[in-house]
Amino acid sequence: MSHQQDRSRPSGSSTALSEAYDTALLDLDGVVYAGGEAIGHAVESLARARTGGMHLAYVTNNALRTPDAVARHLTELGVPAEPTDVITSAQAVARLVADQLPPGARVLAIGGEGLRVALRERGLVPVESADDDPAAVVQGYGGQDMAWGRFAEASYAIRRGLPWFASNTDLTIPGARGIAPGNGAAVEVVRIATGAEPQVAGKPLPPMHRETVLRTGAKRPIVVGDRLDTDIEGAFNGGVDSLLVLTGVTDAAQLLAAPPQHRPTYVDRDLRGLLTGQPEVTPAGGAHRCGGWTAAVRGGGLVLEGEGEPLDGLRALCAAAWTAAGAGVCGLETGKALAGLGL
Repeated sequence: MSHQQDRSRPSGSSTALSEAYDTALLDLDGVVYAGGEAIGHAVESLARARTGGMHLAYVTNNALRTPDAVARHLTELGVPAEPTDVITSAQAVARLVADQLPPGARVLAIGGEGLRVALRERGLVPVESADDDPAAVVQGYGGQDMAWGRFAEASYAIRRGLPWFASNTDLTIPGARGIAPGNGAAVEVVRIATGAEPQVAGKPLPPMHRETVLRTGAKRPIVVGDRLDTDIEGAFNGGVDSLLVLTGVTDAAQLLAAPPQHRPTYVDRDLRGLLTGQPEVTPAGGAHRCGGWTAAVRGGGLVLEGEGEPLDGLRALCAAAWTAAGAGVCGLETGKALAGLGL
């Protein structure tokens, strides 16, 4: 049974998540690796989950690399993977385009090799110029060295009336040196130049969830991600449970301010959270308790009292903040309550 109905507090699980769900739909950047290097505890946690019988699928909005390249990279990091285990927003957008264009149609591809391979897989022909008679424009992440002229080609074609598709609109992407501009930032450049709006395939939108279900056959999946506006909202839109890990772009303050569609089912520090149960958060006389912590709303702010595992304190604070916010966004002061947790 999904926990989607209750968005007022994180859920608990009496069994390890790797046993409660048949498939983990794992984001990559900020969850499994950052800047090409494995995130702490990721390799061993995924190995234990896989040995225990959980199917692991890697679902990424990053359209730059092919599934083959991603699978090789994962295997090199110590996470054995086949290309069929990898689902990308390039694949999702290619299916979206193929549903609207005839086989063999030319498509102006603004992105990396992952996008071109996905288009060919759907019987479409990637081209490089607006003057190559394309029937549509498709834009995906092309890396930090993508030439500015590629955005100009997209703009020329879109201004001629061609339909425009985007693999995803993530504004940022985590890397080894920090947070860098993502495909969404590039999409904004073309949007400003053309005034047009693209059809978007990636998380959190339905085309990506459809692609994932078609390729994995998951019956009881859990989405594992680091982004509220893509991973967690995508799980919400797909009606499946989610685990937020704090190894990527989302911090504790952003989590407390999350609206209902951005509130994960479970919260943990990293992928070790797949291997354990999750503690219950219980109402306690107008407050919320988790482990040794109690969180409440007092004087226009969140108050946290107790001691113990910092993640339990965060879970209790989530319950207090989300309950106070209802269907909206928590506007309470949170800094003092979070200061003692060291997250």
